[in-house]
Amino acid sequence: MTPTATALTFDRQALTNETLLHLYQHLLRPRLIEEKMLILLRQGKVSKWFSGIGQEAISVGSTLALEADEYILPLHRNLGVFTGREVPLGRLFAQWQGKRTGYTKGRDRSFHFGTNEHHIVGMISHLGPQLAVAGGIALADVLDKNPKVTVTYSGDGGASEGDFHEALNVAAVWQLPVIFIIENNGYGLSTPSNEQFRFKSFVDKGPAYGMEAVQVDGNNVLEVYTTIKRLAEDMRQNPHPVLVEALTFRMRGHEEASGTKYVPQSLMEEWAAKDPVENYEKWLMAEGILTETAKHGIREKIKAAIEAGLQEADAEPMPTADIQEEIADMYQPFDAPVTDAPKDAAAPEKRFIDAIQEGMKQSMERYPELVLMGQDIADYGGVFKITEGFVAEFGKARVRNTPLCESAIVGIGLGLSIKRKKAMVEMQFADFVTCGFNQIVNNLAKSHYRWGQNADVVVRMPTGAGSAAGPFHSQSNEAWFTHVPGLKVVYPSNPHDAKGLLCAAFEDPNPVLYFEHKMLYRSLTGPVPEAYYTTPIGQAALAAEGDEMSIITYGMGVRWALQTCQDLGVSADILDLRTLLPWDQEAVRRTVEKNGRVIILHEDTMTGGIGGEIAAWIGENCFEHLDAPVRRVASLDTAIPFAPPLEAAFLPQQRLREQVQALRSY
Repeated sequence: MTPTATALTFDRQALTNETLLHLYQHLLRPRLIEEKMLILLRQGKVSKWFSGIGQEAISVGSTLALEADEYILPLHRNLGVFTGREVPLGRLFAQWQGKRTGYTKGRDRSFHFGTNEHHIVGMISHLGPQLAVAGGIALADVLDKNPKVTVTYSGDGGASEGDFHEALNVAAVWQLPVIFIIENNGYGLSTPSNEQFRFKSFVDKGPAYGMEAVQVDGNNVLEVYTTIKRLAEDMRQNPHPVLVEALTFRMRGHEEASGTKYVPQSLMEEWAAKDPVENYEKWLMAEGILTETAKHGIREKIKAAIEAGLQEADAEPMPTADIQEEIADMYQPFDAPVTDAPKDAAAPEKRFIDAIQEGMKQSMERYPELVLMGQDIADYGGVFKITEGFVAEFGKARVRNTPLCESAIVGIGLGLSIKRKKAMVEMQFADFVTCGFNQIVNNLAKSHYRWGQNADVVVRMPTGAGSAAGPFHSQSNEAWFTHVPGLKVVYPSNPHDAKGLLCAAFEDPNPVLYFEHKMLYRSLTGPVPEAYYTTPIGQAALAAEGDEMSIITYGMGVRWALQTCQDLGVSADILDLRTLLPWDQEAVRRTVEKNGRVIILHEDTMTGGIGGEIAAWIGENCFEHLDAPVRRVASLDTAIPFAPPLEAAFLPQQRLREQVQALRSY
């Protein structure tokens, strides 16, 4: 039988029959798996499915064009990436069923996982953030002079997100070898392209970013394969980013429950004629490369492998919850080595800001893989001059000015972690972390829990009020992050701990948010040993001891508490938490049991502050030791005003004095 003509034109170029058949087998495999999954979905054996039928040529062609150790960051419809990298089907199916033998121990679904063994980094539902993570992986290769490329995908809908712009802009500025593949299937779920963007083609965006852009027929596996292979070979020798627009169509719903009723039937028929699997199969047979017998044999072999994989996954029980394991897996296990500060009474006096600078400099020397990133931190030295002189000592490769793109830079930090590097991201002001919030709370914090990949990233956060800087340069936003398992949050109150906690944060392989109060930078001095040392994360310390009451606080609150007790002649334990996540419950217990009267103080606003959490814990665990109600003192539940008299009323110093006096006489 002579095959009918194809709707696509295939150019084999110099590809061998072996390569052509290899591409065919890999193109067919995800299609047959999907057909089986759609049956299982109707049977209730799979909870949800995002179909890639009609788009297989993109993931298959691009994956097979790469070297096996080059990273790929796929999306919902890129099953061909996983099968192209020979992910074991039994384990892949177990992942979809929520079994423990999947890649996330049942904690995440579908393609929301990664595997370093196969050099794949899984997506999160927010779609855009993985584009910057790809940039971080590529940056690590550039720093190591490793001639590799990284491939990441975006749908045409997801390309509307700000993360898309940030990732492409940074990749262009830093000349990172990332291939950004845009799967343009004409719809973002049900929203057509003309309601998503006004430009005609995504390749128009490339020149605007200063990067090469090409368009391919995303249904033509040979065109995708040869184009990506050519680009990758050039980029390995000449690092730079490339945008690739792959024109294609999604033949089923965004996910199966969505359906396709919103798509005109004529459009469905037009693209059905361009089916990537059927057209390639017909061409191979017309060229005499594939026979009917071979086609049947390949199909049966794939189907048998699918059935074997399903049997393996089906045999696995659903996971049993182990609460302790669930909690422990939020973090990469890390037994922090204690590097004690030298017992040197003659330790030189240093300002708070100098202690931070010294801790960062010594960590840069200790960890050659550590990369610093932030706005204006290179030659300018940062707005607070903390990194002044670092470029001369460590070079611009490791001390990197960034565009104004907090989200992308945090994502790049995660990408560096995947390649076993360390990263520091400086938020110019803690207020600006909102622009990188998603990356921190959904990517950095959940990565280890989801698929065992740690995020070795320190985010430095100049924070706090007192300089009449108004609502957007003065916020205390640490409580936003103490609610997020997977993060660690530290907040020093003195120069000694400022250095020690920063060094400990760099040692820790987990994401650490390091808050540093701007008003302490040049106003507070104290003894700081010149040798390298660490202050243990998770341990509180007494800044003062007394027997009338206990004031539990941190950061600037320690300074306020010390001054207030001195002014009023109050004998109090002043417990400096130092770490807010995880906070030191036993230290809190000890001081409560000792004094029975407690004030919890923080500069953050009252409602939702960490003080409420600690007060509740004391009520639950130390009630019998209390001689008075636990009191909270905090800033007003307003935005931070600009004018000094208004700012002074916002901050809690006067209310602290009143509450100390009231508690003393209770």
